[in-house]
Amino acid sequence: MRLNQLPADQGGGGGGGSGKLVSSAAAKTAAANTIQTELMPSTQTAGKHAAESTNGAASEFSGWATGSALKKMQTTWEGQVKTLMGRLGKERDGLRQTNVTLSGVDTDRGGQIRKVPSGLDDIKS
Repeated sequence: MRLNQLPADQGGGGGGGSGKLVSSAAAKTAAANTIQTELMPSTQTAGKHAAESTNGAASEFSGWATGSALKKMQTTWEGQVKTLMGRLGKERDGLRQTNVTLSGVDTDRGGQIRKVPSGLDDIKS
């Protein structure tokens, strides 16, 4: 048996889907703003809270193996918070840049389409 295409209900005849890019600038802006105003500040606050608690516990256990282990854990935690903050910033910036890029592509394509001569241009109203 030979199959030349996918069944119609599975997006046969190509890459699947409708073949159209669906993008919402408003949704991307809202997501970027949520990252900026909610996720990043909350992550930073949680990181600081954990640091304060761990530093307090490490001080209480100074001189014990537990104290040095807590300090080491705190260093690791701070690195993870920093990495997460960087990732959130990149995601936010990526969402914003996508809006700029797609808008530029749309403008460029519109300009190219308007340059194509058409017989309709000669019709007078």
